[in-house]
Amino acid sequence: MPLAPPKGILQALALRESEGSLRSLRPSPVGIDLCSNDYLGLSSGDDFLLGFVEWWESSSHRMGATGSRLVSGNFDALEELESFLAHVLHADRALLFASGFEANSALLGALGGRNDIIFYDEQVHASMREGVRLSVARAHSFRHNDPEHLQQLIMRAHEKSQGEVYVAVESVYSMDGDVAPLAALTELCTRLGAHLIVDEAHATGLYGEQGTGLVQQLQLEEAVFARVHTFGKALGFRGACVVGSEVLRSYLVNFARAFIYSTGPDLFTVWATRRAFEVMLRAGDARVALWRLVEFFGEARKHYEALTALEVTSPIQGVILPGNSTVLAAEKSLEAAGFGVRAMRSPTVPRGRERLRICLHSFNTFDQVSSVLQELNTFVLRIPVSGLPAVGAE
Repeated sequence: MPLAPPKGILQALALRESEGSLRSLRPSPVGIDLCSNDYLGLSSGDDFLLGFVEWWESSSHRMGATGSRLVSGNFDALEELESFLAHVLHADRALLFASGFEANSALLGALGGRNDIIFYDEQVHASMREGVRLSVARAHSFRHNDPEHLQQLIMRAHEKSQGEVYVAVESVYSMDGDVAPLAALTELCTRLGAHLIVDEAHATGLYGEQGTGLVQQLQLEEAVFARVHTFGKALGFRGACVVGSEVLRSYLVNFARAFIYSTGPDLFTVWATRRAFEVMLRAGDARVALWRLVEFFGEARKHYEALTALEVTSPIQGVILPGNSTVLAAEKSLEAAGFGVRAMRSPTVPRGRERLRICLHSFNTFDQVSSVLQELNTFVLRIPVSGLPAVGAE
């Protein structure tokens, strides 16, 4: 007989199920894509694979890395890719990672000694929180997008210790879709001697003339200690890189455990990452189309008073539907109407702030946006008042 699962595991799953927050793997949503991070539609573009066969045939390298980069997994094409990324992203050096989660957790996990402190925005991604957990430095969150609160915390930290201060934020937040006040944050960190770390996951590909991120759009590269750019969203591929100084790269090569003890990337990943970046840099028309759609969504949602929509100006839009059961019912209703939208439930988002997360893409149309808002408005109007708690209710 197979061994019985530990009681603690069964209890944890049962609790999640009772709360309506049990996760499971499902097929990709069908219908009109309004949930993926493929903002520019590059994942299915013809440009992506053109030239791969020719490049591969001319390459003298094996496909697999065969080991960690410090053992046998480093090669010229990989170093060339990192030099290319550093050049494009206006940084001294770049270091490749397998995913944005790995990059964030490795970076923050490696930084900080016992006398140092990491302050992080209360809404940063789970990958940053994981890195904070792994670090031996002390850590404390600050109120979302609140430089004044952060300043108070940094000044208090300086009074108690001479250690280093790190600040971790996202440029565009993945759940609410709002933008960090990077100009104020860089000024504050520069003035108080703190080291700013910016996760550009949902800005890479979208902001700046060539899509190189919000930090570059605002010309703040010199004031940011480290940036994380991920390739699994607007670039339509996977992976990530950390960009910063030569010293930072050397430090990560020596102290970032996820880098040291992981097999290096294979040759196809190296080629495809560069190809994806080159395609993204040329995707100006797709960026224009996307931002026009974002503007249209912002105007169109105002015509539906029943909807509690987040007031944001990024491609990540949200309609608040408090309660896991309510937001799941809305997801199923929209799916039946032909829209692929995902419900964001607690604990992924705060209880009472459950929402449908609507991701806009360059390939979506104005008619699709109007139709999904109309369908959602109809759904909300059918909900009994007693079944729709007030926003913020616990």
